[in-house]
Amino acid sequence: MTETLLSSQTDEDFSKAHNKALFNEIQHFLNPDEATLISFSDIKKLLKPKEETYKGMQTVPVKLIVGSESRYQDFDNKFFPKKMHLKARWEHIDMAHIKDINLPPISLYELGGVYFVRDGNHRVSVAKAKEIEFIDAEVVSLQSEIKLKPSDSLKKMTKQVINYEKRTFYSETCFGDITDYWSLDFSVPGQYDVIYNHILTHKYYINMNKTEEIELDKAILSWFKTVYIPVLHVINKHHIMKYFVGRTKSDMYVYIIKYWDEIKQKFGSTYTLDDIADSFTLKFGNSWIKKIKNKIKKLILKRKIEDNL
Repeated sequence: MTETLLSSQTDEDFSKAHNKALFNEIQHFLNPDEATLISFSDIKKLLKPKEETYKGMQTVPVKLIVGSESRYQDFDNKFFPKKMHLKARWEHIDMAHIKDINLPPISLYELGGVYFVRDGNHRVSVAKAKEIEFIDAEVVSLQSEIKLKPSDSLKKMTKQVINYEKRTFYSETCFGDITDYWSLDFSVPGQYDVIYNHILTHKYYINMNKTEEIELDKAILSWFKTVYIPVLHVINKHHIMKYFVGRTKSDMYVYIIKYWDEIKQKFGSTYTLDDIADSFTLKFGNSWIKKIKNKIKKLILKRKIEDNL
């Protein structure tokens, strides 16, 4: 095959891959995050790995490579190239595959059973486009008890982390058995640690007036009945959830308590929980009326900009 034909072939291969990225973006225009390549930094924040181990050279299944350390904006979730400036480098790698030239190994992070590219994003993109099953890689592994699925989006991985945190919290504290409440659910990770700290703080204040330290299970039940449930009653009473679509009642408990503490520090303890709930909703709530007003404002602003062009 002549160089001209080879060049034509790589140009066609890139165009196909680039068009697939565009089509993938169109398919997910209502949920763009589902077509976005996962950032390694985002996953590290979710899983919080503690140890890092050098694993050396390995042969890695290409289907398990799901994200990138630095180039996650250049490729879609299937590693198809989104940007035209990737063309020259991408075609260079493609040419090497066509000529059967051995390329150096890529560098990967392994975390949760899936892989993220440190170096070699173009090589992974070409390998995925050509449906190559395995690739040689130098691997650094980060320890995590959570195992991720390569087909999941960041949103699904986040949900998996939250579910893991809930299982751990309920198992270690026996929260469900003590309270008979199994709906302590959150929409963001890290909140079960917040709840545990709230319980420990509640336990500390109870112990201030006792000669013997109260047991943790009794502190949990006391916190649940005298702190958590009253806040939930106020959330229901003020119909707060309709102003915070996508959040849970446990989310709102954490946010309202934090907001109440901030108000106390600034203005003292004169405000009731009902006052705080109303103030919080007015300040942070997003009703359908507010959404419509914001859309109208954006349309007016856009029209002004267009008129001035």
